[in-house]
Amino acid sequence: MHIRILIDNKSSGPLCPEWGLSVHVDYNGHQVLLDTGASPRFAKNAKDLGVDLSQVEFGVLSHGHYDHANGMKSFFEANPTAKFYLRKGAEENCYHTHRILFFNYQEYIGIKRGLLKRFAERIVFVDGDYTVIPGVTLVPHKTDGLDEIGHRAHFAVKKNGRYVDDAFEHEQSLVFDTPKGLVVMNSCSHGGADNIVKEIEKTFPGKQIYALLGGFHLFRTAKEDVEAFARRLKDLGVEKIYTGHCTGDAAFQVLKEILGERVEQMYTGMDIEI
Repeated sequence: MHIRILIDNKSSGPLCPEWGLSVHVDYNGHQVLLDTGASPRFAKNAKDLGVDLSQVEFGVLSHGHYDHANGMKSFFEANPTAKFYLRKGAEENCYHTHRILFFNYQEYIGIKRGLLKRFAERIVFVDGDYTVIPGVTLVPHKTDGLDEIGHRAHFAVKKNGRYVDDAFEHEQSLVFDTPKGLVVMNSCSHGGADNIVKEIEKTFPGKQIYALLGGFHLFRTAKEDVEAFARRLKDLGVEKIYTGHCTGDAAFQVLKEILGERVEQMYTGMDIEI
């Protein structure tokens, strides 16, 4: 299994970074794309890295935020046939709530408006656990009360004209079965990376989780909360952790102190062999 980070906040060499994430995976001869960053930059990086997007068999959107979805148009232009798998709860309806004194301001942070309709024939909405090909499964959140996390993070979705706390029904994990164990990818882990590990353990009883890859959305989190999270993650026994994007530099240093060699910093252009 060969993983390439096509775009992340950080970069190595001349490749272009941005606030976003896109990951290319070669799994048993199947080429898979997770997310498309916030712009066409991921496609340029793919070309510079020698990744032919026209050969991607299918794409997966981890969740409905712009910094993972807004390069989809460029992908569809580069690849005329591949389907893109979204969670059934994904819509163009995600917001960040800014609270100013007694007022709330809703900033749109969702999928570029009109994209889902424009490319409807290329998009597949999935429900429950969904096996795309043998060994590759999409898994939704199965943890109760995630709307409380959405509330604390100031994330909302607009439903029936009302803004409600985001319970991350649009977020999903991409899971690969490998000889070393399961490799779990969840680009922002809004529902909590430790919760996600537990969800995957319940979904695949008896299977060892070898690696976890994605952002952990800790860049605004207090140090003591990051420390507590890192200890929980350590106790879960995941052998390798690759994180970047919305984890944040300060949080990564805390993770490194507690998790040691288990954790590695992701960056644009990174190669991972599993």
